[in-house]
Formats: sequence, structure tokens, C-alpha cells
Amino acid sequence: MKKLFVLVASIFLLQACDDGDIALESFNFDNVLVQNCASNNLVFKIKNNELLLLNIPTSSFANEETPDGSPRVIPVNSTNKIIYRIYSDNISLSGICSILPPANPVVSNEWNASGGTIEIISDKLFAADGITVTGYTHNIRLVNVNFSNAENSFSFTSYIFGNYKTNL
Repeated sequence: MKKLFVLVASIFLLQACDDGDIALESFNFDNVLVQNCASNNLVFKIKNNELLLLNIPTSSFANEETPDGSPRVIPVNSTNKIIYRIYSDNISLSGICSILPPANPVVSNEWNASGGTIEIISDKLFAADGITVTGYTHNIRLVNVNFSNAENSFSFTSYIFGNYKTNL
């Protein structure tokens, strides 16, 4: 009888355990266009109330083709930043690019990237004649990037940020 009681008590205790509120954060900006601010280094994607932002030098998008298999590699650090934000409401291009950000919407949560790299592969864009180069397409990929804030963190081994186009 004691063994049965211990078995039932153990089952009850195992079911009563609470691991707490586990919040797995992540994002999905697939099928969202890459945008930029004309007045600064910001390249980003907006989806409703979410923002994925790269703050890297404009020289990272050099108007030259990268050799096959040799992307331009930019380390993520305090100068080259990747930030993921969730706002209290939908955001717009003007809210991101303005010198004095609007009071609303406000940032509800923010994760800053640490470690990893930003890889950029640049290819020429041609005019309709197939000869004249009009700009470059920069394919951006995040590699081994960890996002964290005070509450939690999440990581990507490889994440396709998307294509960013520059004109000559």
C-alpha cells in the first residue's frame, strides 16, 4: 500500500510542477521588403508592429560585385548593430527615419544582437540593354547571431535578411 501511495503522490507532484512562463521569441520577416533611410545607415524590415534593423556603415554596400563564394563579412558588435523591436502599435518608414522619433508608437520590447556576422553578397544590376550597370543587389544574411534582452534570448544559425538594392 505504501508503494502505491508513493507512486500516486509522485505522479501528482510531477503534474503539479510549473516550469514558469517560457516565452520563445523569434521573428519572421519573410516576404517583407528591405527598406532604408536616405539620411543615415539604417537598413530595415517592418512588419506591422515589428522592426528588424541593421545599423551598419554604408560602405558595407560597396558598389562592386563580390567574388563567387566570398561574401563581404561584417562582425556584429557595438558599431555594427542588429536590433529587433516590437512596438505598441504599427510603425512606418517615417517613424524609423525621423531625426526626432515620434512619441507613438513606443518600443514595447527590444532585443540586441551580439556576436555573429552579417554576410553580404553583391551582384550587378543591369539596364534593359543587358550591358549598362544601373546598381547592385546586396543579398544580406545573418550568421550565428544571438538576440537578447533582460528577460530572454534567441538565436539564428543562419537567417536570410533579404535583398537590398542600391543605384549608381
